[in-house]
Amino acid sequence: MSHDSTKQLELSATIDLKDLGTVHRLGFGAMRIVGDGVWGEPADRQAALAVVRRAVELGVDFIDTADSYGPNISEEIIAEALHPYKEGLKIATKVGFTRTGPNKWIPVGRPEYLRQQTELSLRKLKVDTLDLLQLHRIDPKVDAEEQFGVLRELQDEGKVRALGLSQVSVAELEAAGKHFTVSTVQNRYNLTDRSSEDVLRYSEENGIGFIPWAPISAGELAQPGGPLDEAAKRLGATTSQVALAWLLRRSPVMMPIPGTGSVQHLEENMAAAGITLDDDTYAELEAAGK
Repeated sequence: MSHDSTKQLELSATIDLKDLGTVHRLGFGAMRIVGDGVWGEPADRQAALAVVRRAVELGVDFIDTADSYGPNISEEIIAEALHPYKEGLKIATKVGFTRTGPNKWIPVGRPEYLRQQTELSLRKLKVDTLDLLQLHRIDPKVDAEEQFGVLRELQDEGKVRALGLSQVSVAELEAAGKHFTVSTVQNRYNLTDRSSEDVLRYSEENGIGFIPWAPISAGELAQPGGPLDEAAKRLGATTSQVALAWLLRRSPVMMPIPGTGSVQHLEENMAAAGITLDDDTYAELEAAGK
């Protein structure tokens, strides 16, 4: 595949998100533009800046990040690379995890902490209002109603346009919906992990954007001779591209946000929007992943 720096790839279909507006369904996840273990500075900050800028050049209009990526560093890189932001670009961030070291994630849902981190995200991203704020995890040590309540307060105060949740059940989505309009839900979902099938179904029924994290994880399916590998060979694509194309076809509310710290891998991922899976290939992958 060519990686001509002037080339703009085919864009994915769009979705209308509640309280946020229209975005293309294939976005960019900014977790991998920081250091190992999602901790500290990236090995090459200029390369990270280049990836973020290239994503927007390719037509990406939905970027997902979090205050805990770095922590702080992902949001700061996005602002350094893109501010002032292109019209139509939506940046989603998340609060609710604190970090004590590489690969360590501790839920903190105290209302004062969620408010503090939201204020800091506004500052780091250099905006007056966050496009989309997602609760990274519901803290089991804090009343969920308190966590949902402060998110609604932040929205009422104009600090946030739209609200979402991450790694939740249908029951938790319904509970949150009593406090605010849920725009998006971000749960793990890919060819080999469909444990959130009920949440996806609920999202479809209620017009909620479903953001699958770990979207291209495929395990043995991607190994040489596996069904994903075979499909990729037939299509002249990579296994990652086919995994993303499967997700895009799987549901009209699906919003994959593959992340990378490489411009080349970014361009490969974004090219998945131009891949059409025939019915037989889609069915084969559907069956293989169950």
